[in-house]
Formats: sequence, C-alpha cells, structure tokens
Amino acid sequence: MKLIACFIVSISILIACNSDYSVGKKKGYFHIDFPEKKYQLFDQPGYPYSFEFPVYATVSKDTTFFDDKAGDWWINIDVPQFAGRIYVSYKAINPQNKFDSLVRDGFKMAYKQHVDVSTGIKDSLMETPNGAEGIFFSLGGNTATANQFFLTDSTRHFLRGALYFDAAPNADSLGIVNDFLKLDLKHLINTLKWK
Repeated sequence: MKLIACFIVSISILIACNSDYSVGKKKGYFHIDFPEKKYQLFDQPGYPYSFEFPVYATVSKDTTFFDDKAGDWWINIDVPQFAGRIYVSYKAINPQNKFDSLVRDGFKMAYKQHVDVSTGIKDSLMETPNGAEGIFFSLGGNTATANQFFLTDSTRHFLRGALYFDAAPNADSLGIVNDFLKLDLKHLINTLKWK
C-alpha cells in the first residue's frame, strides 16, 4: 500500500511539473514604423544657406538665442513623430567670429559636454558635393546627442547641427531612431549650399 501511495504521489508531482504556467513578458522595445524617406527644400529669403530636410519634419526659427545678429539664421528642425529636434546654428566668419575660434567651439560642443558619459566619440572629416567641409561627430553611449556636425567654407560661412531627443538618453532604445535620422542629417549635409 505504501508503495502504491508513493507511486501515485510521484506521478502527480511529475504531471504537475509539466503543466503550463504563465511568465512575465520579456523586456523589449516598441516596434517603430518609419516613414518613407522624402525630402523638401529649405531655401528661405535672407538665409545664407539652403538644404533639403525630411517631409516628416518642420522648420522653425530658433527664438532662444541671445542679442547676436547670428541668431537671425538659427533654426530648429523638429521631427515630432520621434520627439527629435535638429538644432542648426549659423555664424558668418568675420573679425568677431574667427574661423579658428568657431572650429574650436564645434569640437568643444561635441567633446566637453559629453566626454564623461560617452563610451566613445568618433569624428570624421567630410566634404560635401557642393564644396562645404567639416566634421561629423558620432557619440556612443547614453549621451544627450549621438550625432553632431559642423560645416564651413573656411572664409565666410560656419554652420553647426546637433540632433537631440525629448527623452532620457538611452542608446539602446534610441539607437534605431538615431540611425534613421542620421541618414537625414547626412542628406541635409550633402545638399547644403551657401548663398
């Protein structure tokens, strides 16, 4: 009798171990549907530059600048679907805004503010089809911005851009969106023309 009871208990335990049970959902990120890549021209009167930007973005004048005339040509390119913003600043090269100082500030903006949280900063020289030259900065890790650049003709024009998100910096969750918008940054860069 004890043997039969032990056998029944053993079988019950084995059957119980094979039953279905519920587990929590694995941690992951939302699926993101990206829009088709199409571009429109930004070529406003009075601006010393033009370029193409995505049709799923809007351009507005930056109103947060100081009492400097250069602020007249500062704009924001908002990508509301991704809570992203490309800050574009422009300065004319002149005795008050010397070329070397503007380049130094471009490097400082990329390195100084992000070196403590970045896992690496890669800067790449670039030359556009329209003759502008500059540096593209790719920042790794949980930085406030993963993509920045500046472009210049070294005599008259200096333009800087940086992509930010209205979200906590998280390289894992923002990575795919950063990669998508990085292509738009590169398109903007390659279509930039000085006036």
